[in-house]
Amino acid sequence: MSSPAPVRPRPEHLPGDLLAAYLPGSFFHRSPRGTLLADGVHTVVPGGTGCPGDAAAATLAAAREAGHPDPVVVGAIGFAPDAPRSLLVPALVRRAAPATTPEPPVRVPEPPGGAWSVRHEPAPQVYADGVRRALELIDAGGLEKVVLARALELTSQDPVSVPDLLTRLVLADPGAYAFAADVTAAGDPAPRTLVGASPELLVSREGDTVVANPLAGSRPRSGDAAENEARIAELRASAKDRAEHAMVADQVAGVLRRFCTEVDAPDGPDVIGTPTMWHLSSRITGRLADPSVSALHLAHALHPTPAVCGVPVPAARDAIRAIEPADRRYYSGMTGWVDADGDGEWVLAIRGAEVCERTVRLFAGAGVVAGSDPEAEVAETRAKFRTLLRAIAVEAVA
Repeated sequence: MSSPAPVRPRPEHLPGDLLAAYLPGSFFHRSPRGTLLADGVHTVVPGGTGCPGDAAAATLAAAREAGHPDPVVVGAIGFAPDAPRSLLVPALVRRAAPATTPEPPVRVPEPPGGAWSVRHEPAPQVYADGVRRALELIDAGGLEKVVLARALELTSQDPVSVPDLLTRLVLADPGAYAFAADVTAAGDPAPRTLVGASPELLVSREGDTVVANPLAGSRPRSGDAAENEARIAELRASAKDRAEHAMVADQVAGVLRRFCTEVDAPDGPDVIGTPTMWHLSSRITGRLADPSVSALHLAHALHPTPAVCGVPVPAARDAIRAIEPADRRYYSGMTGWVDADGDGEWVLAIRGAEVCERTVRLFAGAGVVAGSDPEAEVAETRAKFRTLLRAIAVEAVA
């Protein structure tokens, strides 16, 4: 006979305490909803190409049956259908509620010193040529939008401290979805960690309430207040950016309508900011119809959104495979958590990097639509790199 479902533990920690307690190999997720830190391995979720929500649900049920007091699946899933997955039920989960009062000050770690070697995949002008190829495909018909990415691989003289990097990312943008997940693969010379500060919520579920917050249409942030006001106004008025955003928001709302009895989507986007970018943003909410549909089921149904892939998805995937020279792996995939009740939160794995010993490998992408300017897309990726480059004190290499 099944044992009764345990009462979910209340958060007992401060967000800063969990940030300070993070060590490589742990899983860390911080958002406006709260902070989760997970350690150890109770059960590994089986891999495969099917819906990860089904595998996670079965693994969580087995863990609860085995007496786990707080089973949660945590981890990351790569961009492509055949990309790697790193999902597990940790042995220990600690939580912190959203910060409502000032936290004790957290020490800001010094960024790593010394010189870095930098490798572009591809070089900026080769990336611009790829944008031109994508525009030719769009002009030919059958493809409305494709998100093209490029990578930077930076190598330091010394091993990179992931806890210090994560702390700097959190303190630079406390409102971001900060994450760190172990994605070590066979053959890696040292542990590999996916770490970043994403601005984009793919989907969250709490009870029957579902929230998604797609972003599309961007401008770099300036250090000048008047220039920022001008860029925000330009972004709001841009027919190209608003059309690109509508592609994403309409697709997200359409997917949620398959699972929800009601969906509330705004008539037009708002503008939100990060320390490096301005984005058109739509907060879309829904009321879940079937409680067996978990946050991870929803995330799998939504991914990839046009914000990281394109429209239509099959043609955009083909263009990405043909044009991008670097394997995205976890970039523009998703990272997050889901519990045994189906609640959870998944964010797009953007504004992040894979860190392995002395190497930091980061990606940035831009949406290409009819009317896109190749040099402007290079500039957009350059601005998006700044989130990670600032955190490791590397400037002007993108």
